[in-house]
Amino acid sequence: MTPAESGTCHDRLLTLRDELLALEVTSAEGVQTVELDQSSTGRLTRMDAMQAQQMNLAGQSRRLQQLHQIELALARLERGEYGRCLACDEWINPRRLDLDPSLDLCVSCAE
Repeated sequence: MTPAESGTCHDRLLTLRDELLALEVTSAEGVQTVELDQSSTGRLTRMDAMQAQQMNLAGQSRRLQQLHQIELALARLERGEYGRCLACDEWINPRRLDLDPSLDLCVSCAE
């Protein structure tokens, strides 16, 4: 990987990380505990709120997993190992990394 390609990957990973962190801040309210007081909300409204809370928690979990993958990719980039499959040590197709720069497996090993 050339230094220019490495810099581009680094910038893309940082941009993705910043976007995910911004989403995390804006969605923090959606994972708050649902109020159980029936005098302020009806039963169905509370059920809708609980369902929305669970969906937000699932989204938060996915974002945290993606952030972890990005941090691992940045570490591989620092070590000069970025772009190699962790399973077979072959180069990952650059088009695959264009789709998701945090990927760590080639297509064959991902299957």
